Amino acid sequence: METLASTPNPQRLVHLALHQDYSADPVADWQVSADEQRSGEITVQRLLKGDRGHYGCLEHPQITLNAIGFPHAVMQQARTHRVGVSFDVQSFRYTSASVLEVARGDRPVEDVFYFRPVGEYRDRDGARYTYTEAMRQTDIDRSLRAAKDYLSSTEQGLSEEHARDVIPFCVRQHFVVSFNLRSALHFLDLRYKANAQLEIQQLAWLIWLEVQKWAPEISAWYEDRRLGKAKLSP
Repeated sequence: METLASTPNPQRLVHLALHQDYSADPVADWQVSADEQRSGEITVQRLLKGDRGHYGCLEHPQITLNAIGFPHAVMQQARTHRVGVSFDVQSFRYTSASVLEVARGDRPVEDVFYFRPVGEYRDRDGARYTYTEAMRQTDIDRSLRAAKDYLSSTEQGLSEEHARDVIPFCVRQHFVVSFNLRSALHFLDLRYKANAQLEIQQLAWLIWLEVQKWAPEISAWYEDRRLGKAKLSP
């Protein structure tokens, strides 16, 4: 996960928006004495503490991230959250080059396809099961066969968007995602929780690390009051 761009001094921007809500003068003419840290502290005290609401002020700062190497299924889960969020994802048409490298033996299967670690898991109803090494190897073999089927289709002249139907959902892709601060915290409310799927929890954790660096005082409040508690943001 890499931050591509972000609003500088995001907490100061939230503070300015908050101040405009009750100021008789334009905040553009207001010389804010508080620095970024103090602005974050003021935002927590006057806006967030005690669940006072009015989260619209958090929508002004923006952050754009590059998620790298996540399975296609995770991207699909993430893209269900569209409010205040924008995505651009690598198309299957262009993902095909790495699949061909696997099929030709030029690249390891796990560089291009994702497989869960061996271990103990639960299904959506809470039933336990064991994912064994043998089961994982079977999944690896299936993906390798699919890559070879894809190669065969392209050699027969099928276009990339036609041949891609055989590519498994565990193929790794990259995507760019932009959040405002409010939508980023809302995404974490939904996906950084114990019953979220393993892979999107990992995505949420990496997003959380970037948000912490970007807006530390607001993040400290969020970590104490909301992180992992499955509360939905207002």
